[in-house]
Amino acid sequence: MDLNSPISTVVPSLDGPVLQVLAQAEDGLSGRQIHKLAGSGSVAGVRLVLQRLAATGLVHVDDLGNSLLYRLNRKHLVAPIVEQLANLRSTLTARLADEISSWRIPPVHTSVYGAVARGDGDLDSDVDLLLIRPDQHEVEDVLWEDQVGRLMQTVVDLTGNPAHVFELSHTEFSDHLVTEDPILNDWMQPSIQLTGVPLTTLLNDLDAALPR
Repeated sequence: MDLNSPISTVVPSLDGPVLQVLAQAEDGLSGRQIHKLAGSGSVAGVRLVLQRLAATGLVHVDDLGNSLLYRLNRKHLVAPIVEQLANLRSTLTARLADEISSWRIPPVHTSVYGAVARGDGDLDSDVDLLLIRPDQHEVEDVLWEDQVGRLMQTVVDLTGNPAHVFELSHTEFSDHLVTEDPILNDWMQPSIQLTGVPLTTLLNDLDAALPR
């Protein structure tokens, strides 16, 4: 899946980014505004797409005299499908959170960072996951590894993209904070929490526990 424009998985033409913008907009937008937000094609190309979509009734056009404003016709039969495609990124994170919430060994924290969190990337981008596991006995290692393995396969099944999992124990996470490891910035800016304790809370608690 193209992590920058998930809707392009199903609508690979310029129509995909245009519909993505319209589905996420509350108010009418001009052709130039839609072109800027879509980040692809030309202004003329975007306007052709809008004209074609308007002819199907999927897009409404408001003539304000000096400009035309376009908006998704949310009553159209196809509109719910467009909105679902436009929200594939949030659907992905919700599905991953649901799976992790069913784990027998719940993680201290899980989140998505990297391309998915930034909303960029491409067909070859990894889905980057941060997993902080509880400090545990070796007898639990096999079960934990099985959970993580199934999660990585779920990512591939849902997106076609490989999963990159940065996994560490609560103690190992503390060590990263003590050494002020730069990777902490990658995990936080930005990130989408899936389950567990928020990363900022963990960082604040660990920072407060450090000797001064």
